[in-house]
Amino acid sequence: MPIRITRRGALFGATGLAFAAAACSSGPRRPEPEAQTGPFRHGVASGEPDQTSVVLWTAITDDAGGEYVFQLAADESFETIIFEEREERTYVTSNAISTFKTIATGLEPGTVYFYRMLFNGISSPVGRTKTLPAGAVERFNMAVCSCSNYPAGYFNAYRELANTPDLDLVLHLGDYIYEYSADGYASDEAENMGRVVDPLHELVDYGDYARRHALYKTDPDLQAAHAAAPWLMMWDDHEVANDSWTQGAENHNEGEGAYDARVYSAMRAYHDWNPTREPADQIGTARIAEIGDLATLVMTESRLVARDEPMDFSTFPIADDADPDDPANQQAIAEWRANEIGRDDREMLGAAQIAQIADAFEAAASKPWRLLGGQVIMGRVETPNMIEALPGWLKFIVAQTDDLAWGYITRSQFDIPFNLDAWDGYVAERERLYNAVRASGGDMIAFAGDSHNFWTNRLTDDAGRQIGFEFGTSSITSPSPFERVPAPGVSFSRLIEEKNPDVIRHNDRAKGFIRVTVTPEAVEADFVTVSTIRRRGYTPGSDSRWRVTRGPGGLELGVI
Repeated sequence: MPIRITRRGALFGATGLAFAAAACSSGPRRPEPEAQTGPFRHGVASGEPDQTSVVLWTAITDDAGGEYVFQLAADESFETIIFEEREERTYVTSNAISTFKTIATGLEPGTVYFYRMLFNGISSPVGRTKTLPAGAVERFNMAVCSCSNYPAGYFNAYRELANTPDLDLVLHLGDYIYEYSADGYASDEAENMGRVVDPLHELVDYGDYARRHALYKTDPDLQAAHAAAPWLMMWDDHEVANDSWTQGAENHNEGEGAYDARVYSAMRAYHDWNPTREPADQIGTARIAEIGDLATLVMTESRLVARDEPMDFSTFPIADDADPDDPANQQAIAEWRANEIGRDDREMLGAAQIAQIADAFEAAASKPWRLLGGQVIMGRVETPNMIEALPGWLKFIVAQTDDLAWGYITRSQFDIPFNLDAWDGYVAERERLYNAVRASGGDMIAFAGDSHNFWTNRLTDDAGRQIGFEFGTSSITSPSPFERVPAPGVSFSRLIEEKNPDVIRHNDRAKGFIRVTVTPEAVEADFVTVSTIRRRGYTPGSDSRWRVTRGPGGLELGVI
């Protein structure tokens, strides 16, 4: 449905927001950005391109009405304007911040454009965008990212992403914001870094979510990343609440009101503050991007459409400290995995979305590549035996101080799944997805976020047949679950790789994103890292680089 230029008040003032400039050079000693003034303190963004159109977005601070003009041009100096939308508005009273969004139409496929908004003659920053290509495509460049927790550190990885040359598309896989209060998750150093969240309390209603999105959009590194290329975005859980599903979330209780009202408020704010095409119900289903004759990309929705409640270990059938070698205990765990985790009716995407993926991949059978953007890790990952791996002194400390962590460590003796909120908690539907992919095209390359770790995984079905490969991106700032365990000399990444034949590479500490290059011959993935998120100066690096090609027996993976 076409989007006209709109004005939505964010229901709050500018007090407490650290407005910052979008144009700063990266480097190991990058200075603190100067505060940006004027009406465009939240930058500009574009998103969800197709071959002839793209969504344009901005926000205006201290909006008191007047003339609003969206412009898109073939050149950065705006001498050749391709699209223009103009509107006059008169307000009785001013609104502190208003968001604006439109769809620029009538564009050419695979073409770079520049865009801006004029407010009463004042120009916004200029953004670069690009339509999706049509026909023959020799190269397509993407950046894949997720999990940007504002109080956890500086968005240096977004800055490095913005430095990527010839970037065609940014694929954001979710956790764009986090819903926690100022003293919540990953906020230990927030005050020292000047990154205390707004509002201070947990997000519940529309005004809360809008204020948090507005805070994020003042970050200069995020602004630079948005201005560099169009984004194709999908939420994960923290855009609403931790471990969200269709009927609730781990971080939602009755005192916070009706869950469906919270979801609607969160999604309304998400669309108001991002360059998205808005489904009628605010959620919709999978998004499909056709990359000419090169690839079809499907971005899945895995939280609010069909997901059943994520499992936890409350139904684990034996005591955490039971004998792992006892045949009766082994049998109980096998039955638990089959009858609880493996229940056939458990869904994450739902039958309709799997059918949508299958149809898109079948239509792309003649293309070299079928790409799937998801939120959580799809590959099979079992937890290594921490009782054997961890030093005795550390086990003693954890046992005395952290019941939850100690329970996880002791259960690791029993070959338990690494993360039940990921696809390992929805194994029957994963098999249905694999069968659909195989029937419609044969293979795929998947991308995932959520875990705050880098992954290279082989994707195999229950019979051990390869369906493709998966590249999981680390976070922009969110901490890895392994960072809280001070175990010198213990490499959790190595333990996970040794435990799991399908895990080819795992990095449990680095922060960054994935640069992806797609050509007819190969899909290459570079795990880009930043040296620190504790200060604005950083040094970029690379954890590893991977190349997928098509051999006589199917997809083949190599190290670059």
